[in-house]
Amino acid sequence: MNLLKALAAVGSMTFISRVLGFVRDTLIARVFGAGIYTDAFFVAFKIPNLLRRLFAEGAFSQAFVPVLAEYKNRKGHEATRNLMSNVATLLGLVLVIVTALGMIAAPLIAYVSAPGWAQSEPETFALTVDMLRITFPYILLISLVSLAGGVLNTYSKFSVPAFTPVWLNIAFIVAALFFAPYFDPPVMVLAWAVFVGGFLQLAFQLPFLRKIGMLPRFRLSLNDDGVWRILRLMGPAVFGVSIAQLSLLINTIFASFLESGSVSWLYYADRLMEFPTGLLGVALGTILLPSLSKSFADKAEGEYSALMDWGLRLTLILALPAAVALAVLSVPLVTSLFHYGAFSEHDVWMTRQALVAYSLGLLGLILVKVLAPAFYARQNIKTPVKIAVFTLVATQVMNLAFIGPFKHAGLALAIGLGACINASLLYYHLRKAGIYQPEPGWILFILRLVLALVAMALVLWLAAGDSGLWMHYHLIVKLSHLAGLVALGALVYFGALWLLGLRVRDFMKRSAT
Repeated sequence: MNLLKALAAVGSMTFISRVLGFVRDTLIARVFGAGIYTDAFFVAFKIPNLLRRLFAEGAFSQAFVPVLAEYKNRKGHEATRNLMSNVATLLGLVLVIVTALGMIAAPLIAYVSAPGWAQSEPETFALTVDMLRITFPYILLISLVSLAGGVLNTYSKFSVPAFTPVWLNIAFIVAALFFAPYFDPPVMVLAWAVFVGGFLQLAFQLPFLRKIGMLPRFRLSLNDDGVWRILRLMGPAVFGVSIAQLSLLINTIFASFLESGSVSWLYYADRLMEFPTGLLGVALGTILLPSLSKSFADKAEGEYSALMDWGLRLTLILALPAAVALAVLSVPLVTSLFHYGAFSEHDVWMTRQALVAYSLGLLGLILVKVLAPAFYARQNIKTPVKIAVFTLVATQVMNLAFIGPFKHAGLALAIGLGACINASLLYYHLRKAGIYQPEPGWILFILRLVLALVAMALVLWLAAGDSGLWMHYHLIVKLSHLAGLVALGALVYFGALWLLGLRVRDFMKRSAT
């Protein structure tokens, strides 16, 4: 499959998921606003979500997918299915234990996550504990979903895992629209939506696993060399991913000592950041990891470097205009999506501050997801881990420096700049090890991008008008005006690139596994 077509397939499915995600968050903002109840839910949801990234999308997938790709390419279907079954059984047993311990230790976890609430806001703290016990089983369900997604991606079934998150968003939307009045407090319905959404996502993927003959059986054989290799790779990977997730958790701890609503403002800004990060970073990383793993297994070093060059150029083309647009259109975006019902004008401005701060680090956040697979595909976990340790320390230093003058926006800025440091170090080590050699034409390529970005930013700034007026537009006016601005920005940017000689066919050369 052509990599650009694969990216389009993943991107389109992810786009549907992100749009429904915005519908979900708009409903949450409209019904529940930004305050102690939503703060409690976002903390309760963040903990199992962080652990999900650790066990599934993070350390586990980084160790699992390269080994699975090697089995698929070298050992045949039956050996690959046995590896899948052994890993699924072991992962499931471990996660059952982790889930049970998490539900029992919910008060302690809530205290560590948001210590500022234990004394100052006991009602919020108690609600967080209750919701945490409901949401914690999500880690078991979504980790199995991510395991299935890794298998499907290895078999080039990219669209299925990309579409899967839609079911969680549907669960949220249905819960907020129809079931909130039956809960006390109503925000509790969101915790149950997480639980139901996990089941829906897993049920959706199982038929596709069966279709490719990779539906796992209960089979635990620790004699499988592949299982031990995955466990050995997971050791440093768990440590590295734990550091990245610890940085996000520390941000929540800092935010719990700030003004009420700070956690929610960071959440809503992060959701806007998740749109380009998911469409670009996750999609590119998802496609590149199995492709790079195959190139490494085949000892095709030239193709390996060429794939990285393709991924980096495409990242810059798509991520840079997204970052500029998020900053320039921050108020139109926040007001159009969230400024309804309980979400006040003050919430708009506070969320806007966090969004602008996040946008400064968007390129770094996406580049990390593209550069890291270059190490994971070679089963080199130690280098990204060392870089993650340094990034964690640097991020916390910036947190302490920025939280005073910038409050919650300072926490967002530290995360973004930390990601830029991470991406820069990953790139440096790729070049230092000779893994990646840039292909010719980079200077002209960068010059074209800069000129197109300047043109787009100027046009969007003039067309957006007075930010304060957006607070008073009606829904249809806001959405239509915002859609027009997005279309205008895309037309100016890609039109400028075309005039400067950049063509789509330049990115149609690579093939996925």
